Formats: sequence, C-alpha cells, structure tokens
Amino acid sequence: MRPAGFFAIGIALAAMSACKRETRRFREMAPAATATSVAQAVNLQPGPTYTVTQTHGPYQYNAYAISEGKILYNQFNCVGCHSNGGGGMGPPLMDDKWIYGSDPASVFASIVEGRPNGMPSWRGRIPNYQVWRLVAYVRSMSGQASKDASSGRDDHMFTRESEQRLQELKPKQASTPQLR
Repeated sequence: MRPAGFFAIGIALAAMSACKRETRRFREMAPAATATSVAQAVNLQPGPTYTVTQTHGPYQYNAYAISEGKILYNQFNCVGCHSNGGGGMGPPLMDDKWIYGSDPASVFASIVEGRPNGMPSWRGRIPNYQVWRLVAYVRSMSGQASKDASSGRDDHMFTRESEQRLQELKPKQASTPQLR
C-alpha cells in the first residue's frame, strides 16, 4: 500500500476516535429525585408543601431519552388533554406561559403530584426514570431542550418540526385559568 493510503487510513481512524457517541442507559433509576425532594413551584397544590430545591433533569442533553419521552407522552395519553403540545383540556406546552413553572423540578412535580383542575397524579404509576424522560420531552416542546440533543427520529407524522429544532421560548409565570 502507498504511504498516501496509510495516511488516509490514519486520518480516518483519528477522526472516528474523536467522535463521542451519546451514552444510552436502557435500564436505570434516575438520580435520587422523588416527589418529596422535588420543588413545588407555586403555593397552589393538592398536597403538602415541599421545600424549593434546584433539580436539573438527568436527560435534558440526551436525544434518546427525549425520544423515549415522546413515546411515553403518547402512550400515557398526555395527548388526550394537552394535544400534541398545543393544549386542549390541559394547558399548551409549546408556548412561553407556564402556570406551575418550567424548570425540570416543577414539571416533575406536576406529573408526579398532579395539579388542581384536572392534572392527575401519576405517583406510583410511572417509574421516576420514565417521569424524567417525560420531563425532558415536555420541556423540549417549547424549545427548552439542548440543541445538542437533536433527535434522529423521523417525525413525519407530526405537522411541525422536531422539538429539538424549535427556537427556545423563555418561559414566564402564568396565572391559573379561572373556572366557569
């Protein structure tokens, strides 16, 4: 083989070793975050008050987990109330108005503890690692996912671009809708 061939093979091997593939942990328990250690964003809640803590979702930079969250979102029938993020019976998840907070801890608490006026509690029905995947996907719906966690999934069934490619909306506190 010619020296140029060895050089080309050496360059290709160096380039391949420099690529870092994301780690996919298929069976794991999420960090020690449970509903009792996760913050409640507002005083309006269906149970006891918890202290405010900062928790970062373990899957916010993981495209595989965000894609799994999307599957779980459909399987747990979140689309029944929130539609495909545009809202319905439940509030929209694609805009910049978040009633109970947009940080991962608040979204986790909303799923696990439920919220007044319709959001059921999923405590004991969904394992924590799946709740964190749902949190990562729900936050991605308003562009809060890392652009590095771009999903390789084919989203041709949906009418809009993948959540990881959306422009980030800076969430702001919104008021609770009034009952009629």
